[in-house]
Amino acid sequence: MPTEQRMRFAVLGPVRLWRGDTELNPGPPQQRAILALLLVNVGRPVSLGDMVDLLWGQDPPASAVNVVHRYVGVLRRLLEPGLPLRTEGDWLVRGAGGYRLAVADVDAVDLLRFRRLVELAGQAAPEHAVELYAEALALWQAEAAAGIPAEARARPVFAALDQEQITVLQEAADVALRCGAAALLLPTLRACAARHPLDERLQARLMLALAATGRQAEALSAWQTIRSVLGEELGIDPGQELRAAHQSVLSGGSDVSGPIVEPVGSAVRPAQLPADLAVFAGRRADLTRALSLLDGTALETVVISAIGGMAGVGKTTLAVHWAHQVAHRFPDGQLYVNLRGFDRLGSVMGPGEALRGFLEALGVPPHRIPPALDGQVGLYRSLLAGRRMLVLLDNARDADQVRPLLPGSAGCLVLITSRDRLPGLVATEGAHPLTVGLFSAAEARESLVRRLGEDRVAGAPEAVDEIIGLCGGLPLALAVVGARAAARPAFQLSAIAAELRDTPGTLDPFTDPDPAIDVRAVFSWSYRLLSPGAARLFRLLGLHPGPDIGAAAAVYLAGGPVRQTRTLLAELTRASLLTEHTPGRYVAHDLLRAYATELVHAHDSEADRHAAVHRVLDHYMDRAHAACRKFAPFWVRPDLAPTGPEAVTDVFDDDRQALAWFTAEHSVLLNVVELAAHGGFDTHSWSLAWALERYLDQQGHWHDCATVQRAGLAAAIRLGHRTAQAHLHRALARASGRLGNYDDAWPHIRRSLELFGELDDLTGLATAHRSHAWLLDRTGRYEESIQQARQALELYRVTGNPAGEASILHALAWTHIRLSRHSRAASYFEQALTRLDGLDNRYGDAGVLDGLGHALHQLGKYGSAIGCHQQALDLYRAVGDRYNEVGTLRHLGDSCQAAGAPASARAAWQRALDLVGEVDPPAADEIRTRLRDLGSAGSGRVPSFGESGDRGERVEAGDLLA
Repeated sequence: MPTEQRMRFAVLGPVRLWRGDTELNPGPPQQRAILALLLVNVGRPVSLGDMVDLLWGQDPPASAVNVVHRYVGVLRRLLEPGLPLRTEGDWLVRGAGGYRLAVADVDAVDLLRFRRLVELAGQAAPEHAVELYAEALALWQAEAAAGIPAEARARPVFAALDQEQITVLQEAADVALRCGAAALLLPTLRACAARHPLDERLQARLMLALAATGRQAEALSAWQTIRSVLGEELGIDPGQELRAAHQSVLSGGSDVSGPIVEPVGSAVRPAQLPADLAVFAGRRADLTRALSLLDGTALETVVISAIGGMAGVGKTTLAVHWAHQVAHRFPDGQLYVNLRGFDRLGSVMGPGEALRGFLEALGVPPHRIPPALDGQVGLYRSLLAGRRMLVLLDNARDADQVRPLLPGSAGCLVLITSRDRLPGLVATEGAHPLTVGLFSAAEARESLVRRLGEDRVAGAPEAVDEIIGLCGGLPLALAVVGARAAARPAFQLSAIAAELRDTPGTLDPFTDPDPAIDVRAVFSWSYRLLSPGAARLFRLLGLHPGPDIGAAAAVYLAGGPVRQTRTLLAELTRASLLTEHTPGRYVAHDLLRAYATELVHAHDSEADRHAAVHRVLDHYMDRAHAACRKFAPFWVRPDLAPTGPEAVTDVFDDDRQALAWFTAEHSVLLNVVELAAHGGFDTHSWSLAWALERYLDQQGHWHDCATVQRAGLAAAIRLGHRTAQAHLHRALARASGRLGNYDDAWPHIRRSLELFGELDDLTGLATAHRSHAWLLDRTGRYEESIQQARQALELYRVTGNPAGEASILHALAWTHIRLSRHSRAASYFEQALTRLDGLDNRYGDAGVLDGLGHALHQLGKYGSAIGCHQQALDLYRAVGDRYNEVGTLRHLGDSCQAAGAPASARAAWQRALDLVGEVDPPAADEIRTRLRDLGSAGSGRVPSFGESGDRGERVEAGDLLA
């Protein structure tokens, strides 16, 4: 390349670049930061994720990747001005999920030249080595990447580069002191020591260099300064090496040309950390939290972090990566040991064995190591006193194994990984717990990109999504699948996904000849250490349909006493085989559930498995009916004898508690109904369907309701239970109507009416007529609906059922609203309130009040309407029913707007929007439209929800028999 076109780059100081003798402008600060990152990694690819993380950390904007691409495009054209748009060029090359700065000439980048000169110095004679070191260090104009945004400059990659300069300078100073050439490095030592006032090794060499060049007074002044800084900022005294340098200066400088004094008991500075994972991905939030432990005052104590999590979640990978990020802050070295707490061979390392390894690493001859554990602990802590050491205790079994390995004085960082949560260390040693969770979808994708390359991952997005889903975010599973895919580059990722898909619920796709990465083997190391009771409960959890389980259900599943089962749950949680994700509710990873299922079928008899399933179905049937009695106190339900352990009877004090239980168990209950249907437990199936109808209907879970009622009806037909059939035909007709499937609804409601008539069940017949009236109303057959409702009303009066009467009056009122007979509707609502008086039916009261407010609104009585809506709102909030609260807020906003109170309308609609969020997009869009119209309409009228096609679904959903 002609000299005038030769490119040069600088990152050892401000980020700069030249073409020939002309300096170019690297662009705005963020663009400079991208260039700096490329220069630090010159010749190696930098992923898009690393670039995004550099610029925005944990909170990147949606446009982050596009912005990075734009910066790279600008830099590419800056380096090659004639390059056409969207052409790759020679300097910035895309690949391996990011970009690489391709530089062939070592002298073109100051960082490459620096490293080359340091390499030559290491091979040269001392006098020449000092000159080469001086030339290399002269390339540093300031701290690395000076001038880029402070947040980006604080990233570990630049801190590591600064540490590289310090390390080289220390090596150079040692050589210079030995050959009497300290003056050559003194300016660099001064500048670097000023930037790093807490680095004792650097300060010690500055003192010795000052003394060696005849500046003893200045050297002693430097000692006073560093001693003061260490005391004021860290609360510690100077370490051994700094004290040794001070003594050398005091002695008149006779030893300044000798080697730097090493700490007692150390022949070498230990550096035992395992290699950092080259394809490390994700964990940005965990790393941020971890790094925050080392703030300005952290080294006043021993900092202990207990990193916990389930098998295969990447605890060791995170700990090693974190340790490499902060190793430069612990100049006295790093100690590492695998304690084999959960080893496949069961050979747990004792504290004494670990201590002997550490003492030898610290330079203690084997024959000088005390025989007793107490003596080993004392010597270990004495050697670490006054030193800043990083200690990584990997794969710990429990707190007792770890305690003897903890330093006794300030200045050290101890990282501990364990499948046990180590609560004892948290309580007594002040350890900071850090639980490592599963990968998010974005982190899982980043992991696959690191292993397979961006092009391969981007080329099969659907297969990648399926792989991520089937691996459940478990890093070990993703690593196994990623390694398999990397070893078969000709295979489509869709084929890899198909392998996983074709073996659902098993661990077969995650096996490997290497036990360290065989998922089944890794899980077994935790299972093998459980007590017999905990092991049995873990196996039985494989029979539970999930996705999580409450403590009460676990008691039924185990079939044992409450206290004993809670103890076993605590043991499984400590072993990270379960996670208590909310108080009293436990979840296991899908692959752990698959492992438990394998174990229960291998170790427990069919009779034991059947009995366990029967017990847990009894639990959910009992609880569902108990909750229904509070949630829908006037609803007709079958008489069922309590089952299971008498000591495990949940008590729901009111409808709010019942709704909270239904909500917490929603997904589990759906799976339980399916389990009962497929397992031949037909009584449980129809009984659960009966108990769940009110909750599923009132909370808008209509698809779920239809599915559950269909399964329950099939079970009732198999058993020939005619009463259950009559109720479930009616329930399925209502669920079908909710979904607009009227062709399905009509046969079911007719069959319900027939069965109730044959059974001479007048209450059931009244309920069926009411549902029939509701279906007719839904399809615009209002007069027929009124006739059916009147038949139901008469039957409720004959049977003495005031709640039923109120329900029918409520239904008649809404039908008259459809017919624009608002005065008549208001009268029906008021009659319904009279029937409800004294029944303590908050759902019924709320539904009628909201409906009455709607009728009064249509009559222009906006103030009265607002009062009714507000009363209904208070009742729904008291129950904790956010679903119906949203509908009432919408109507309240209508009435406030119509009454000339736009601020109140906006507040009501905004609250409704906050509640509905992304759960109900159509409702959210409609509320946003109201808010926009309110802002643009001035004092004009905004149409109410009812006028825009809303049929009052949420208000009407509050069936008064609840």
